[in-house]
Amino acid sequence: MTHALVRAGTVLSLASLTLTVDNLRRLRVPLETARPSPEALAVLLPVRDEVAVVERCVEHLLAAAGRWPGPVRLLVLDDGSTDGTAAVLARLARTHDGLEVLTGEAPPPGWLGKPWACHQLAERALAGDAQVLAFVDADVTVEPHALTASVALLRAAGLDLVCPYPRQDARTPTERLVQPLLQWSWASTLPLAAAERSRRPSTAVANGQLLVVDAGAYRRLGGHAAVRGEVLEDLAVARALKRVGGRGTVVDGTGVASCRMYDGWPALRRGYTKSLWAAFGSPTGAGLAQGALLLAHVVPAVAALGGSRAGLLGYAASVASRVLVARRTGGRAWPDALAHPASVATLAGLTADSFAARRGGRLRWKGRDVEVRP
Repeated sequence: MTHALVRAGTVLSLASLTLTVDNLRRLRVPLETARPSPEALAVLLPVRDEVAVVERCVEHLLAAAGRWPGPVRLLVLDDGSTDGTAAVLARLARTHDGLEVLTGEAPPPGWLGKPWACHQLAERALAGDAQVLAFVDADVTVEPHALTASVALLRAAGLDLVCPYPRQDARTPTERLVQPLLQWSWASTLPLAAAERSRRPSTAVANGQLLVVDAGAYRRLGGHAAVRGEVLEDLAVARALKRVGGRGTVVDGTGVASCRMYDGWPALRRGYTKSLWAAFGSPTGAGLAQGALLLAHVVPAVAALGGSRAGLLGYAASVASRVLVARRTGGRAWPDALAHPASVATLAGLTADSFAARRGGRLRWKGRDVEVRP
């Protein structure tokens, strides 16, 4: 390993740390004390085979909806579940007057399942004159002030979309290795202030676990019909919004929601395999992005093992960036951050695995294809 390569990696890791510090200083936070105007809100929850988590999610959403100062609807769509989810929703609908349960239709040609489910929910909500839409995933647990705080921030900041990034609940060693990269990746690589102002779709960042959007802006971007074939429909919505001149950003949702996406390595690998191929625009984009991450956060660490002082400095900068993000977002800082190079290397491996699965025609999720076929 050449000294020039190590120095280049260390410079990148120090730049990443500098950006992390600046982003965390600027990062918007939904406030529990915020009070939004009493406009019409629709909370939209698409579910498919979520029997283990859907009841908890709905109960917490009902509690949050109860704090909303104006008209509010909680719409849940069962998207062809086969695991007992429909029975749970039917029982909840009988015992909660504020819950509306819809039965989803099969996706038409050209649509993937998640965008089609969101489209059906949004169409029902917009027919009822909703002014704000809040999309939520079934594995998310919201706090009682989640809706009021998030919409108040949307309006106070003059934005069209906000994505309060939930605290990621990572329990097993492999979850703790990979899941913290979700927040760390945008906090350490994307200048959030500039991205919020920019209209370039490439600067968009979003997470469909909790996504709040102005209804008028949602109509202008074309709704989920504009992203009907996108496996990462949340990111695609944020990009489509920028294309029509809208403004949106990710915000610190640590205090308003939490999410445990995957339970252990097999589920985590399947989940990332289905979608990482679509995260970077192209195989070339993925290769460049992963190469830069490996150069900044793995090369210096490997060099440090061989006694390189420059490598040790780069490794320390990487760990510091990871620690700062973990402390801000409710993750584990120690000792997990010390394994940050292994986290980045694992992400690169998952990305390669995702592209290989796509080439081999093995991309499926919950019994459905995750890519529109010609």
